[in-house]
Parts: sequence; C-alpha cells; structure tokens
Amino acid sequence: MFTRLIARRPAQFLARGVATQPKGRSELLAKRPDDVVITFAKRTAMGRARKGQLKDIPVDELLQALFKATLEKTKLNPAALEDICVGTCHPPSPLYISRAAAIAAGIPVEVSISTVNRLCSSGLQSIVTISNSIRTQHIELGMAVGVESMSLNPRPTPEVVPAIAQNPQAHDCVQPMGWTSEMVARAYNIPRQKQDEYALISHTRAAKAVKAGIFSEEIIPVEIRGAVISVDDTVRQGVTLESLAGLKPAFMEDGASTAGNSSGVGDGAALCILTTRARAEIEGWEVVGKYITSAFVGVEPRYMGISPVAAIPKVLAKTGLKKEDVDVWEINEAFASQFAYCVEQLQVPMEKINPNGGSIALTHPLGMTGTRQVVTGLAELKRRGAEILCTSMCIGSGMGGAAIFVNEARP
Repeated sequence: MFTRLIARRPAQFLARGVATQPKGRSELLAKRPDDVVITFAKRTAMGRARKGQLKDIPVDELLQALFKATLEKTKLNPAALEDICVGTCHPPSPLYISRAAAIAAGIPVEVSISTVNRLCSSGLQSIVTISNSIRTQHIELGMAVGVESMSLNPRPTPEVVPAIAQNPQAHDCVQPMGWTSEMVARAYNIPRQKQDEYALISHTRAAKAVKAGIFSEEIIPVEIRGAVISVDDTVRQGVTLESLAGLKPAFMEDGASTAGNSSGVGDGAALCILTTRARAEIEGWEVVGKYITSAFVGVEPRYMGISPVAAIPKVLAKTGLKKEDVDVWEINEAFASQFAYCVEQLQVPMEKINPNGGSIALTHPLGMTGTRQVVTGLAELKRRGAEILCTSMCIGSGMGGAAIFVNEARP
C-alpha cells in the first residue's frame, strides 16, 4: 500500500515538502500538485432543536444518512478513503457512534476514523486535521465532518473542583455562553437596539435566501426513517425590529441577549472530501475549493465572543492577505453582541459578511457550524465568481478560530 501511494505522488510534491506556505493573493490562487483541495462540500438541511425535523434523530443516524447520500452522489469508492475525522461536541462516546455510522453506511472497516471536540470550531478542526494529514503525507484522501444533535445532546454543565474554580479566569472559562454574551455587551457597550439591528440583518438575509432557493445549492438531501430531509426548518419569515424588541432577555433579567438576537439551537451535519490536487486530477474529480491554512487563539474567557478579532488578523498574516483580498466572510453569529463588536472592530463591509444570514437566523449546531461555514462560503463564492473565503468563529471557554479557503468552482 505504501509503495503504491508513493509511486503515484509527483516528484515535485515530495521535493517541495510540507513547510512552505504560499503568501499573498496571487500565490494563494496558484495551482500546485500538492495543494489540499476539496472535491465535495455539502450539508444536510438543519432542524430546530426539540421542535424541528431532526429533533428525534441521534448523531449516528444523521451521520449514516449523510455518509450514504455522499457516497451515492459522488460515486466515490469508499475503500479509497484513508481516514475520516468527525467534529462533534456533546454526544456520548462520539468515536464509537461515528465509526458505527460509517460502517453501517457502507464504508469498509479498514477505513479509520477519529473524532475531535473544539466546541464551536469542531467542524473546522476536522477539516484542519484531515488537511494536515494530507500535507504530511499520512494520507491522500480523507473526509471531514461536522455534526451535532442539540435536541438529544444539549450542552452539559461543565464542572470543575473548587481549587480550579477559585482562579477567576478558570471560573469564567466554564460559564454559560449566554453569560459571556452579556459580559461582552457590558464591557464594550453594545446596546440592545444595536444587537437587534444586527440580528435583523441575519434574519432578513436568511429569509430571502430561503425564498430564492439559494440553500438548495449547498444542501444534500438525506433520507431518514423514510422521509427525505432537504430544506431547513430553522429560518423564520417576517422577523421585524419590533418583534425582536419585544422579546425578553434569555440569560440575565437585565440583559440584552434574547432568543431573537442569539444563535439558534439546532441539529445538522456537514461534510467535505479532501485530497491532493495531483490525486484529484488523476481520478478526474472536480475541485470545488482549496484549503489554505487556519489559526486558533485564546482570549479572556469572559469575553469569549470577541475572539474573531484576534484570530482573523493572525490567519491573514499567515497568508499575506489583506482584509480587502477576502471576497466573502463567514463569521459565526454566536450572539449579536459579539458579532456586532467583531464586525465593527474588523471594519469589514457588512455586504461581504454572511451574505445569506448566519447562525442567528440559520441555527448553530455546535459541531456542524465550522464545516457548514465552509460549505456555505464556497457555494456563495461560486455564485459570485469570486475567490477568497475567510471563516471565523468564537469558541466556548475563551478561544477563537479562523481559516482561509479558495474557491475553484465556477458559476
């Protein structure tokens, strides 16, 4: 097996090594045999937690459906896969159920699998994990998945011993995310009206996208229990500033974060297939995108939500890009408080950010979102005939992530 893999690798791939990082827009757009490329990027439709179409579907069943639909759509020989990484946060025994789902979907037992939990960036971390395995020549073909059932596996309350909790930052690290939203709003003076205004942008854009059928381009229909799931049931039509203003605070009696200006709680899964450009060309697989690099940072835990402001400059510096080089931004809307702060601090034109709405309107299945942002962002770049995507998210416990991708699909 090893001899066969090495034999088909171009000589320039082996000579160039894995340490070189192209910099600048023109360098990033150049095509090289050792590029880590995405040949397939789709997601399931999402469901509203405890009320929606996926409320009774556990993670293993959702994964099996997505694996089966992907194999049927791509005609990929599952035996060609060398590794799978599943990003997920809260299901019990995630590795066991992920591997069982893969086997039940027809993926051979010889194909290995791992799971990873970096909370809200778990889906992105799965892409990073598979990409790094490809770059270091451990594998040539892998699958990165993000999945969550917040209906059946809601966030458990973290517990630390008193000796840990007496450290103020450690204490803040395990507090509810809604509490961190209120801390950001108070520390950075983000009033309720501003939060509702940013939330309205998300709701309005998502509602418009649903009516236009835009999300059908990124959703792969899956069959579960005899029903075909193909349309999000999470987006609310007719949201107004007045209806948002009428909602009660969700986390603190005197707070400003509400059910309408915070990310939705939901269920869903997303998937990317990654390989080298050389392998994709040999196999005749369409390349839809390219992974460039990522960056993860830590911030003060109580201000968790501001972390994209630290993660994004770090990933831009790694790639030699300027903000103006990025055509589409997918910045997760955990809460309108932190989202408003990030948008205004980054000074990125709002028309480039979450053009079809974000998690406030769509919902935020924790393990799925980091992968979904890539699926959504690449689909939008294809529609625009544009090239550079930056995804970013705050991460529970006081971290942030960001990544750069290049679109290679054309309208």
